[in-house]
Amino acid sequence: MHKPPREHTKQAFALVLLVALTVAAIAGPTGLLEWAENGEALEQRKARIAILSEERDALRNRVQLLDPMGADPDLVSELVREDLGVIHPDEIVITLDGE
Repeated sequence: MHKPPREHTKQAFALVLLVALTVAAIAGPTGLLEWAENGEALEQRKARIAILSEERDALRNRVQLLDPMGADPDLVSELVREDLGVIHPDEIVITLDGE
């Protein structure tokens, strides 16, 4: 039984289309290989967000300590001495209770 050439053409086209769809499903921009890379990128971004959140919280705390209505005297003193260049790397700060 011999199939007409038109039928061969249809089957070849269908096969090529099926192969192209399979390749796209595996290696395309939303394929299986991309999922692994997206998972890694997601984990990296989550780690970066955690680091940035810690930095933000530290900066927020520092801003609260420098509030003009009630600045922390120790921090203000440290910043002024640092800006004036009178603080030394080996300097030890001793706080006295009862101030």
